[in-house]
Amino acid sequence: MVFAVAYGTNVPTPLLLHYRVDLGLSSTALTAAFGVYAAGLVPALLLAGPLSDRIGRAKVVAPFVVLAAITSLAFLAVPSAVWTLYAARFLQGAVSGVVFSVGTAWLAELWPDGRPAQATAVALGGGWALGPLVSGLLGQWAPWPSVLPYLVHVALLAPALVLVWRVPETLTHPRPGPLVNLGVPAGAGRAFGLVVVPIAIGVFAYAATAVNVLPLELEPVMPGVGVAVTGVVAGITMGTGVAVQPLVRRLGTTWSGAVALALGAAGTAVGLLADTSGVWQLVLPVSVLLGLAYGICLATGLTLVVRLADPTARGALTGTFYACSYLGFFVPLLLATVGGGRFGPGLAGLAAVSAVVAVWLATPAARRLVSPRGRPAPAVPDAPRSATPPPPA
Repeated sequence: MVFAVAYGTNVPTPLLLHYRVDLGLSSTALTAAFGVYAAGLVPALLLAGPLSDRIGRAKVVAPFVVLAAITSLAFLAVPSAVWTLYAARFLQGAVSGVVFSVGTAWLAELWPDGRPAQATAVALGGGWALGPLVSGLLGQWAPWPSVLPYLVHVALLAPALVLVWRVPETLTHPRPGPLVNLGVPAGAGRAFGLVVVPIAIGVFAYAATAVNVLPLELEPVMPGVGVAVTGVVAGITMGTGVAVQPLVRRLGTTWSGAVALALGAAGTAVGLLADTSGVWQLVLPVSVLLGLAYGICLATGLTLVVRLADPTARGALTGTFYACSYLGFFVPLLLATVGGGRFGPGLAGLAAVSAVVAVWLATPAARRLVSPRGRPAPAVPDAPRSATPPPPA
């Protein structure tokens, strides 16, 4: 279920190049599709967990797995009705927010021995990486390039559509609580706002820059392979982000945020070089650098959430972290707007801001904010084996 939904979230990404040519859409219009996705996802993340505490996991998740299939089929209408691109992306965001948060909590309650965290990380990482990779290859060389990738996704969802209705409900007693709970404990506001939020925004700001911005900008110099290259870049970025997460244990979470932002600055700078030189092959090392930044930001942020959260509101704070992270999907739209439809000036600005934030996160003041209370920051803090969406939604 989680894998199939994660697979679908990036199926449209390589196909944006087809839509750009076939529909005559501008770069700004295409990057807006990423912002629309976040607009659907952020409210879902904030509302789905508390709602599932009130009425049960199955009643919240099952309808959204069905909606995931309907949403993929809605993309088939994009060539004849452009508005469906934005409507479908909004629905994809809502589906992702519900399934990734509540679905993970459901798994943890069904399988309470620690394995769901690892299994969910593999499912999410595999889905996020394989979806755009397969979509890019099919979109470049298979027949019906704007149709077949979505049909493959619907086929992958078929088993989930059957099985989700058979999974037992785990919430036997309703848990009253507020409809929205950010979960930021008293005294942790400065640490969360000044350290965790910048790291959270970096998660998908860097992933979206690698996957969406650079392929769109360099598409004119990638004749005949642009869609495939976009899929490969997405697969490398998301796959690298999953593989690097255990490194946070070695770096230590009080340092790893600075390392992640520094990698993001370096990757964005190389991306700017690719844009100005027209050497599209540079997107491959860029995807590695920005994938490292994305993965370290994700693992670091979730580890800091565990450190800062009140145990009774850990799920709420994790949901808030994810909501902040998905604000990074608006970064491509911001970059296009800053450059008047061109990404070069925006990339330069993102590299500069990332470098400044990296320096801030490396300062003793920032590190003290997120160090365990009453003792110095450890060299190797406790960190999750892998970053997953909010376990106790």
